[in-house]
Amino acid sequence: MMSSEHHTPTKDPPDHPSSSSSNHHKQLLPSQPQQPLSRYESQKRRDWNTFIQYLKSQNPPLMMSQFDYTHVLSFLRYLDQFGKTKVHHQACVYFGQPDPPGPCTCPLKQAWGSLDALIGRLRAAYEEHGGGSPDANPFANGSIRVHLREVRESQAKARGIPYRKKKRRKKTKNDDVVVKKDVANSSSAPNHAST
Repeated sequence: MMSSEHHTPTKDPPDHPSSSSSNHHKQLLPSQPQQPLSRYESQKRRDWNTFIQYLKSQNPPLMMSQFDYTHVLSFLRYLDQFGKTKVHHQACVYFGQPDPPGPCTCPLKQAWGSLDALIGRLRAAYEEHGGGSPDANPFANGSIRVHLREVRESQAKARGIPYRKKKRRKKTKNDDVVVKKDVANSSSAPNHAST
C-alpha cells in the first residue's frame, strides 16, 4: 500500500510536456515510413557525430562555426590511436617489407584509404549541415589533401607496398566486337595442327 501513497500523476505538469510533445512529434512525421539510410549515409552521419564530439572535447570546446582545417588535421592524427594498419618506422628491421616475418613495436595507424574516405564523407556532411560554400569547406582545404598524400606515400614506403592509382578503362563497342570476332574465328577456323 505504500506505493499508492507515492503514486505519481499520470498527467504531465505544464513545464514538462513530454506526452504532448511526443504526440506533437507523431503528427509532424510523414505518413509514409522513412526509408532506412544507406550504408554510406549512416556512416557519414556517424563520422559527422564523431567529429562534432571531438570538437566538443577540445579545451576549450569548439562549435562548428569555430573550427578550421587545423582542427581537421588534429582529428586525423587523433584517429591514429584507433588504427589497425601497422606502419613501420624507418629504423625498424621490417621497414619496406610487405609481409614481415615477425612482430615489432611499430605503431598501428589509420590506413590512408580509410582516412581518404572519411574526409570525403565529412566534406559532404559539412556542406549538408550548412557549412557554407564548398570553397570554405575545411575538409576540402589543400592542407588536408597534402596531409593525405603524405600519409599515403609514407605508408606505402613503410609497408613496402607501392601505391598505384587504378586505371579505368572505358569499354567501347569495338572491344566487344573484337572479342566476338576472335571467339567466332577461333571456333570456326579449321584446326590444321591435327591434319
